[in-house]
Amino acid sequence: MAVRPGGPCRCSCYNNAIMTRHTEKPPMFDTILIANRGEIAVRVIRACQQLGIRTAAVYSEADRGALHTRLADVAVPVGPAPAAESYLNTGALLAAARQTGAQAIHPGYGFLSEAPAFADAVRTAGLTFIGPPASAIHEMGIKTQARAIMQAAGVPVVPGYQSDEHDPAAFVSAAQAIGYPVMVKAAGGGGGKGIRIVHDPAALPEAIQSARREAEHAFGDPTIFLEKYIAQGHHIEIQVLADAHGHTLHLFERECSVQRRHQKIIEETPSPLLDDDLRARMGQAAVEAARAVEYVNAGTVEFIVDGSEFYFLEMNTRLQVEHPVTEMVTGLDLVAWQIRIAAGEALPFTQADLAQRGHAIECRLYAEDPANNFLPAIGPVLDLVLPEGPGIRVDSGITAGDVIGMHYDPMIAKIVAHGEDREAAIARMQTALARTVILGTTTNLAFLRDVLAHPTFREGRATTRFVDETFTSWQPPTPDLPPAALIAAALADSRAAVSTPAESKADAYSPWDRSDGFRMGGR
Repeated sequence: MAVRPGGPCRCSCYNNAIMTRHTEKPPMFDTILIANRGEIAVRVIRACQQLGIRTAAVYSEADRGALHTRLADVAVPVGPAPAAESYLNTGALLAAARQTGAQAIHPGYGFLSEAPAFADAVRTAGLTFIGPPASAIHEMGIKTQARAIMQAAGVPVVPGYQSDEHDPAAFVSAAQAIGYPVMVKAAGGGGGKGIRIVHDPAALPEAIQSARREAEHAFGDPTIFLEKYIAQGHHIEIQVLADAHGHTLHLFERECSVQRRHQKIIEETPSPLLDDDLRARMGQAAVEAARAVEYVNAGTVEFIVDGSEFYFLEMNTRLQVEHPVTEMVTGLDLVAWQIRIAAGEALPFTQADLAQRGHAIECRLYAEDPANNFLPAIGPVLDLVLPEGPGIRVDSGITAGDVIGMHYDPMIAKIVAHGEDREAAIARMQTALARTVILGTTTNLAFLRDVLAHPTFREGRATTRFVDETFTSWQPPTPDLPPAALIAAALADSRAAVSTPAESKADAYSPWDRSDGFRMGGR
């Protein structure tokens, strides 16, 4: 637990002490069903194991035998590979919960984690939804509605325009008043979908139409709105945590400006941009945002920072992919606290107890091709070596022999490095990436190395335009030998070892002295 200077020691003994301070606690769950897959499910399973809770995993046909199914106490099939027929199938998930005797469902992050109808269905079935109230998910899930709520709560929002009418002339007039460039955004959903950046007024009508089409296809809602586009802004998000006893606090910020296609790839905390005053103002604004929707559990309030000013973007009513960096500097297990809060526990610490300790950076390792617009790269994982050691944490749901398929997110792992300061964390991350090896599919590993080495990133000056402006023509480094030559050399060595009879004092052909996979009836 990281605490303010002069407080108790900053090691796990204090964290454990405050987490067990109250002798009377509500009963904990016996079994939790995790309605997710991959590294997300693995992360939740490990938190449950620390709490002594039995876990039930679900899997699609494509994930049979996946790591999360092997780590859980029990695993239940829920349908074919397409997510709509398995991980998004509410009926199948509830049936799995009944079958396994689960009292609660953790939705992870992604899939149904921000679906108010799912949260309601879980509670209607007599189970506990490990997340916020459905009302909060609904209010924050529609960005135009969220903007209105934040304005009423006194939280600054980006200048923009929204209307229930789809009059193109009104949007053109509003964009002129806002000032170009403007951003056309889908009212529902996320993940960078339904977003268009418009610099030229003549391009606005087509941008509106294409954003609406994409929003309709992705989220079933064609509603769009306009926001002022802050070209050189910093994307800063604040982690919030609230219990059902009226306690709401923030766990500081995460800098998320290094993005491709409006999606994050590197996150860190503390932000190199924020000073103590701006950090305190943003933290308080995030707390007010959570209170405005009577939020309970873990959530994230996202802001865009322009100089000394900041504006509300959206609230993610779930845990974020990048939550490990917050855990590394605060000493808190956020997934464990999600579960404790859902079980009715009160937070045993206050805002004054919390502090940032050291610096943490997370890199998302994806099966994608940065040299080809970051398109996903499917294929088998022939071998996978992930880094380990002091200050290094890896969250992954992939192992050697798995296949990166077309149905799900192509993330391979989240690699997190912690150091006493930013320079130390960067150095540790560079070492970790140098020790990471993956064979069989194209990845963004070399790209991540180049981003970390760039002076703009090293100096803490990266904005949301950094990747687009700096790495437009990026190409992977050319190896000393082409991959085909390396593989051929390895195969030649392997064949030589197999074809040469073992030298044994007793028997030159003894199977016990061979390393060629000897079996009865085979070579």
